[in-house]
Amino acid sequence: MPDDNARESAHEETEAEPLPPSDAVAAALLDAFAGSVFNDSHGQPVVYVDRASWHDVALHLRDEQQFTMCLDVTVVDHLLDGVRFCPPGVAPERFEVVANFISHSRNRRIRVICEVPAAEPTVSTLADVYPGMNFGEREAYDMFGIVFEGHPDLTRILMPDDWNGYPLRKDFPPARVPVTFKGDPSPR
Repeated sequence: MPDDNARESAHEETEAEPLPPSDAVAAALLDAFAGSVFNDSHGQPVVYVDRASWHDVALHLRDEQQFTMCLDVTVVDHLLDGVRFCPPGVAPERFEVVANFISHSRNRRIRVICEVPAAEPTVSTLADVYPGMNFGEREAYDMFGIVFEGHPDLTRILMPDDWNGYPLRKDFPPARVPVTFKGDPSPR
């Protein structure tokens, strides 16, 4: 049953102040990188950083904060999002590049996000700081078309080399497209 007392004005966006960091690592990132924004996501600290400082943030986490592992890197395409959460102080772009870091010695996790515009879908590689990101960045490039500048071998990893476009971008209407993946012995 709908709420008869609900008003549209209750859903209007208001300009709120950014949250103060409740995490020491997030506070250190905010101090070290101007323009960074903290957000708490279900108890996990999340820091939105400028795209230009993406690589430096990873270096800082590894060298200054003892974050010895980057667990993964992925991309989110917000092209078709009708409603999107974006904390105050973050200018939303079409793509978000997301990386999750962990420090076993400190028993801590932190998620770092940078906004990437569709007109210039590039961000620095983390593969030189965290070698395990080599294949994750290749997959993000292959599926979303985000170019990781400085990557040692940014080539397709899943799609055939002659495939045009990026299958996880929301540029095309949903449909069943027959795809032959790289190395597939029996094309369908």
